[in-house]
Amino acid sequence: MTIQILCDSACDLSSETLDSLSLEMLPLKVTINGEEYEDGRTISPLQVYEKMRNGEAPKTSQVSPQAFRETFIKYAEQEQPFIYFAFSSELSGTYQTAKMVEQEVKEEYENAKFEVIDTKAASLGYGLVILRAAELAQEGKSFEEILEVGRYHATHMEHIFTVDDLEYLYRGGRVSRTAAFVGSLLKIKPLLHMEDGKLIPLEKIRGSKKLWKRMVEITGERGKDLENQRIAISHGDALETAEELADMIKKEYNVKDIHIDMIGSSIGAHAGPGTIALFFLNDTYQ
Repeated sequence: MTIQILCDSACDLSSETLDSLSLEMLPLKVTINGEEYEDGRTISPLQVYEKMRNGEAPKTSQVSPQAFRETFIKYAEQEQPFIYFAFSSELSGTYQTAKMVEQEVKEEYENAKFEVIDTKAASLGYGLVILRAAELAQEGKSFEEILEVGRYHATHMEHIFTVDDLEYLYRGGRVSRTAAFVGSLLKIKPLLHMEDGKLIPLEKIRGSKKLWKRMVEITGERGKDLENQRIAISHGDALETAEELADMIKKEYNVKDIHIDMIGSSIGAHAGPGTIALFFLNDTYQ
């Protein structure tokens, strides 16, 4: 029996990609002006970015316990094995909620075969983990094989990203008001990465050209077997910049496969329009 792969909307995969790989996505929530929306379903990233540019400050919330319970029970009753790879537990309570529901459902359905995995990843770093797991599921790989490769990709996934305006990170508590003001004044661009699922400042760079060049350099410093792996770039309504960065990486490292998608509403609500994020493995592709 084919293994079903589940994800949440923080993976930033398009609906076309989700459909083509038979993935089921559980949406995080975005609240703007007291109205709640489902990420990727009832509001689009473009709508969120437009509202942010007009001064709105969206709030986000995790997947509800009820949504997890209904989905997990649906597959348990069908005796359909599944794996839910979750958005980083350091950035959302979604994983912890899913683990709580997992325990309840396994007590009710003793024969249910499923696992809830914390990817410690976000955006298309998380999306790349999901893509690989879904491909293996379509190839008919076993539950254990998919778990092993999915965990490997999650463990070795690099996240390198920058934001266009530090104000959005300030609102989310990621930088101080002084840093946001000084950064904007001096046109300093922050470069951040992820360590064990947490967002960590990496470098400060003045000027966009130097920034893109540095992101390409870091790819070479940290990446392994780049020409044989799938790399991803996600963007906050900045497709042209994402494509330029992709071209630089292809030329420098002979990379053949770069997946580009827009950053979804739940991640974008914190990072803001203009964000560019780059994802690749720091070990051999599996």
